[in-house]
Amino acid sequence: MTATIDIGGVKIPRTAALAPMAGVADRAYRLMCREYGAAMVTSEMVSAKGIVYSDRKTAELCTVTPEERPMAVQLFGSEPEFMAKAVDIVLRYEPDIIDINMGCPVPKVVGTGAGSALMKDIPLAAMVCEAAVKAAGSIPVTVKIRSGWSKDENVAPQMSKALENAGAAAVAVHGRSRDQFYSGESDNSVIKAVKDAVSIPVIGNGDVTDFASCERMYRETGCDLVMIGRGSYGRPFIFEEIAAGMAGDDYTPPTLEEKMEIMLRHIRLMLTLSEKPEELAMHEARKHAAWYMNGYYGSAKFRGRCYQLSSYAEAEELAGEFIALQNSRAEL
Repeated sequence: MTATIDIGGVKIPRTAALAPMAGVADRAYRLMCREYGAAMVTSEMVSAKGIVYSDRKTAELCTVTPEERPMAVQLFGSEPEFMAKAVDIVLRYEPDIIDINMGCPVPKVVGTGAGSALMKDIPLAAMVCEAAVKAAGSIPVTVKIRSGWSKDENVAPQMSKALENAGAAAVAVHGRSRDQFYSGESDNSVIKAVKDAVSIPVIGNGDVTDFASCERMYRETGCDLVMIGRGSYGRPFIFEEIAAGMAGDDYTPPTLEEKMEIMLRHIRLMLTLSEKPEELAMHEARKHAAWYMNGYYGSAKFRGRCYQLSSYAEAEELAGEFIALQNSRAEL
């Protein structure tokens, strides 16, 4: 029987959760990952200020469907009063958890004082968290952070303790600093230091690409849950592999033909859920198609062709050509 962890009353299987990823983890992506066993999913990050000012995308970003639960809605912002107002609005969508992004490294977020910029001002970060907790009532609030602003300092334990004192129900830690972005290696010792510093659940994140690396993160950090971001690109079935590994069961990865069918099913789901015309919706599907083809002979050329796709029929044809190429190589 799979173990579970409890985040503010929300029971989550202790396997692996899908990380929030702006521009990637839309509803279709989340549904695919849940289908393959993701323990929890989180929305793409939403601007607290944007919600308060009635951003037209609020409903699209914050809606939680039954198939996605347990699901967190992630907010970013650096002003406590706006965070509280945004949480109040988000509660209408009945998320299981509200998450605050204090780890995003991108300039447009950091430039507003939000994301990982808050790691330079721990008292303000705690105030933002406390405002969210008060507004959220019985809904648990979690926070996602990094090791710190620069690689030379690990403020994650200190920050996590301040967030715990502010009422956070859990903290997710990416083992890189802001200035590393996604380069170099994620440092599991950062996550362990946070686990040693707080009594609330700790979620580990960074460089988990298979069951072996997931199991290593659990072992080396003592974290309560593992969260996967880029390791799931073109591989929603990674959650199935990890769930099997955690249960001690054998796992057979999908064949190339099965991967291509998963890719096409993913694209069909994106097209079904999109309100845009097929050609425009395919623009958003291109990168996903390319990710499914990583690691194979001639994949660079095919990934380039993925970025020219403008219809589902073209994706279907390309998948067939890709399978034929790999099969021809196998016969040599």
